[in-house]
Amino acid sequence: MEKKPDYQLIAVLMSGAFIAFLSNTFLNVALPSIMKDFNVTTATVQWVTTGYMLVNGIVIPTTAFLMQRFTARQLFLTAMLLFLMGTIIAGFSPIFTVLIIGRMVQAAGAAIMMPLLMNIMMTSFPPRQRGTAMGIFTLVLFFAPAIGPTLSGFVVQYYSWHYLFYMIVPIILLVLIVAYVRLPKNTDTTSIKIDVLSIILSTIAFGGILYGFSAAGNKGWLQPGVILFIMIGFITLFYYVRRQLQLEKPMLNFRVYEYRMFMLASLIVGTLNMALFSGMMLMPIYLQNLRSFSPIDTGLLLLPGAIIMGLMSPISGKLFDMLGPRKLAVSGLLITTVTTFLFSRLSFETSYFNIIIIYSIRAFGMSLVMTPVMTNGLNSLPNRLMPHGSAMNSMLNQVSGAVGTALLITLMQNYTHTRLQELIGESGRENVEQLTNQATLDGINFSFVIATSIMFISFVLTSFLKRTAV
Repeated sequence: MEKKPDYQLIAVLMSGAFIAFLSNTFLNVALPSIMKDFNVTTATVQWVTTGYMLVNGIVIPTTAFLMQRFTARQLFLTAMLLFLMGTIIAGFSPIFTVLIIGRMVQAAGAAIMMPLLMNIMMTSFPPRQRGTAMGIFTLVLFFAPAIGPTLSGFVVQYYSWHYLFYMIVPIILLVLIVAYVRLPKNTDTTSIKIDVLSIILSTIAFGGILYGFSAAGNKGWLQPGVILFIMIGFITLFYYVRRQLQLEKPMLNFRVYEYRMFMLASLIVGTLNMALFSGMMLMPIYLQNLRSFSPIDTGLLLLPGAIIMGLMSPISGKLFDMLGPRKLAVSGLLITTVTTFLFSRLSFETSYFNIIIIYSIRAFGMSLVMTPVMTNGLNSLPNRLMPHGSAMNSMLNQVSGAVGTALLITLMQNYTHTRLQELIGESGRENVEQLTNQATLDGINFSFVIATSIMFISFVLTSFLKRTAV
């Protein structure tokens, strides 16, 4: 007889995860306002997002160990307390550095929640129902962006962006109280020791890689410090992976990549995330800085696409249970790639309505990819590797998103600088502001071209998908 899923546990965990996902997305619309308040560049302000993902990339590799060593209740309460502390710090930040510190503390808590919830969803349901279960998980993942941009647009337009943090503190406290009272105290744990060297290697590896890519936005790719951090990161990553393969009980078991469908799913989701996260950064800059749309207009423009993603996630999960992954992923990535290319044709006359339509169709395509591909990959793993697969997926989402954002924002800035020099050379230094806007637009379009190329790689990889036997 199959064990009935613990719906009470799942509901509480989803509530916490929803708040974490909401916090990660609603700052996108506020980035131009933060740039003005703290007088920082585009490459610097991206640390609001990249710094968050950086800490996620460092903490998430430890979550497979944590899920075996501690109960779901202990982990969730710790995660929510960290998230509460970070929210308060960020909300009262008087300078940009304090805001980043707050976001990083937030991230330390959020990093635990996603793999914890994903692991419980995958182990609580039988394989034939996991597509539907993961669809519910991604509904939470995508419903937060559905209300995040509009909510933040309203707040930023009429109040300070600080209120984005103030308003979620009572909600976090409520979730904490409910979790403390309702979550079961006794669940199975394993007595394993933490490997300190693995944590050190993981921190240096992922920290070095992500910092190097992000620093390139301000300092350029050829600066010695940038190259040094990236090299140290990748060299340390090699030793980190080798150590995990040598340990009897690794903190993060890279043997999940011995399962071909899991490796293929990681490649598809990783490359797709690199391209997707950039759009979340570039679109508010285009709409507010170049087109002078208000923050609330920006939020409303992103709302239909986010709602589509939220509503489609359970449906695509159900379709995966019926049809398997390939048809959905191929169709979805074809739509996503074409619509991303259309964004590389933005101009100062592109209508608000056209942007909504393209963004919404792009969101529909994305909703057909994520749930089927991730579920098919995780289905290929035995239950003993499920915590490691969940942690690996969460880590990959954060690392690929951070690298993609840093890479494409850097390419945008470099192209903008080069293009501005060309325009000044052609037209002289009259109307420099107008020329700067044109160069920035060209830089954004160039970044979307690169994003389209990256997505095309994901599209090619989907042709190798096979349904995992369950």
